[in-house]
Amino acid sequence: MKNIDVNELSNIVIGLAIKVHKKLGPGLLENVYKECLIYEIRKAGYIAEKEKPVPLIYEEIKFEIGYRLDILVENMLVVETKSVELVKSVYCAQTLTYLKLGEFKLGLLINFNVKMLKDGITRLIN
Repeated sequence: MKNIDVNELSNIVIGLAIKVHKKLGPGLLENVYKECLIYEIRKAGYIAEKEKPVPLIYEEIKFEIGYRLDILVENMLVVETKSVELVKSVYCAQTLTYLKLGEFKLGLLINFNVKMLKDGITRLIN
């Protein structure tokens, strides 16, 4: 694991997401963007885990209910990818829940189905 701050890491991942978006453009399936972004993150030398399970702990009982992060970078940054016409508030709530369950501080919700990717990025803090 590289010695890096989560905010610096998020800026790097945003740059890589912009690179992917510039090459592919909007309109493809979410999985295409997710796989390409994971490839770019790993190519840049960072650890990126795909579909990382997140358990729910309730009253000291650990439930494996099926929550999965799209991408976990360097075991500290949650990246949820979308390719939708409109980002609904439930997507932000879902990402915030993942941050809370995994005790992560920062998450990025990235919607690739936009003309300019900067308009599709939401930073979420736990």
